Amino acid sequence: MQPTAIAYEPPELIGGDISVSSSKPEIVKEFCDIVKSGSASLPLIGAGIKTPEDVKKSVELGAEGILVASGVMKSKDFESEIEGLAAPLAEKKH
Repeated sequence: MQPTAIAYEPPELIGGDISVSSSKPEIVKEFCDIVKSGSASLPLIGAGIKTPEDVKKSVELGAEGILVASGVMKSKDFESEIEGLAAPLAEKKH
């Protein structure tokens, strides 16, 4: 299989208030390094990703994208929330 992307979300952090990028940065970096060294797939990070700072930290650790928390998708203005979260990803391309 050659998936476009592979996602990592520690089950204990899904739906919580703590982002994986801040609570387990070493695991995020290791996951991203493994995916990038062994495939052409993009590493995605999820679990507790709710702020642009969470995204920025994930990108700094090697992520190429994120999975958003259910709270983002259930918000009244989810499009605006997603745009805010995407800003650090756009900065990475420059």
